[in-house]
Amino acid sequence: MTGEPARLQWPSATPPPAEDGWHWDLSHVSELPAVRAQLRRGLAVASTGNPKAAELDEAVVLAFDEMASNALRHGGGGVTARVRQTAQAWLIEVCDQAPSQPPQPAVGRDPSQGGLGLYLIAEMAQAHGWHRDDGTKSVWALLPRR
Repeated sequence: MTGEPARLQWPSATPPPAEDGWHWDLSHVSELPAVRAQLRRGLAVASTGNPKAAELDEAVVLAFDEMASNALRHGGGGVTARVRQTAQAWLIEVCDQAPSQPPQPAVGRDPSQGGLGLYLIAEMAQAHGWHRDDGTKSVWALLPRR
């Protein structure tokens, strides 16, 4: 074993339809703590105190943070992020201005240097993917709600 994660393929696909939810226009990673807090509060209200849902909500916050921070660091600016719901899942979708760069998990470097977030998201998600649309790249993941 080499200690490196296996190659991860993020499929090129559009996300499923989802209801309205939360939306943020982001310009810097320093905005993320306040956005995470807002998302946590919103998810808690939607979960109505269900302890199992609270655990799943934390996975949504973690996946959101990984996807948004990746877009802010590597996506060429103009980042928008949304969290919406389907019948059984939360849809996290983050768009950036780097449509020519598909999501690229870290390969061949020490895990302590970061870059493993896409592997984590793929492991937690029921489905995930990315697509190009009108000069933007959209990366998305579906995480269970209940």
